[in-house]
Amino acid sequence: MIAILGTGKMGEALLSGLLRAGFRPGDVLVTARRAERADELRKQYGVQVVSNAEAAKSADTIVLAVKPQDMGSLLAEIAGHVPADRLVISAAAGITTSFVESRLGADVPVVRVMSNTPVLVDEAMSVISAGAHASEEHLRRAEDLLTPVGKVLRIPESQQDAATALSGSGPAYFFYLVEAMVDAGILLGMPRAAALDMVTQSIVGAAIMLRDSGEHPVILREAVTSPGGTTIAAIAELERHSVRAAFLAAIEAARDRSRQLAGG
Repeated sequence: MIAILGTGKMGEALLSGLLRAGFRPGDVLVTARRAERADELRKQYGVQVVSNAEAAKSADTIVLAVKPQDMGSLLAEIAGHVPADRLVISAAAGITTSFVESRLGADVPVVRVMSNTPVLVDEAMSVISAGAHASEEHLRRAEDLLTPVGKVLRIPESQQDAATALSGSGPAYFFYLVEAMVDAGILLGMPRAAALDMVTQSIVGAAIMLRDSGEHPVILREAVTSPGGTTIAAIAELERHSVRAAFLAAIEAARDRSRQLAGG
């Protein structure tokens, strides 16, 4: 039995992914703060919505998917209901395994996870790190849970805030870029729908090339960048506006915010 405590956007995305992967609704418990939200989840997914304490007592694997600022109160609520043989997966940005362990007491195995919203289309990037009491078996169980909805990578917990900034927030940077490119198409006289189609397919194709070719992105970019051509003119303009530096600074800012969230 799997319990998802906190079924907001990411919790619901994981729930829908698990059901698409073959889990039965009867295998998953979820929790929700509001009665109307609980009704929505029951109607849409056929799952049982229970209290946090009941979910913690009943499930073999407990996924903590609340917002970072709500994690302390959730852990206080379930602390007396989590036996030491349960696997606890924390999916909240910035929350360390030691934070969870210290509040649950006992030697509860905790695995920290950072995933992202492409879990909705089974293309998530999830990174996992073991807490002090998590074994190889617990990491494998976390991987088995997440692999059906995307790629899973093990990293040291010291890199989790960086992963949050890079891949956890990564889809937002992508959508921001698409929005800007579509606006540019409109500025040049292109209908919005056509501009969106062209940008979307260009980026999908480029992403597949990058993933499947094994080539460094610099090599792939240079293949499109002819001397004196249109692409190098565009690249020069991006460099003039320090777009590369802006991305570096933005991702650093996201990393720093992840660290702040851990401190409450």
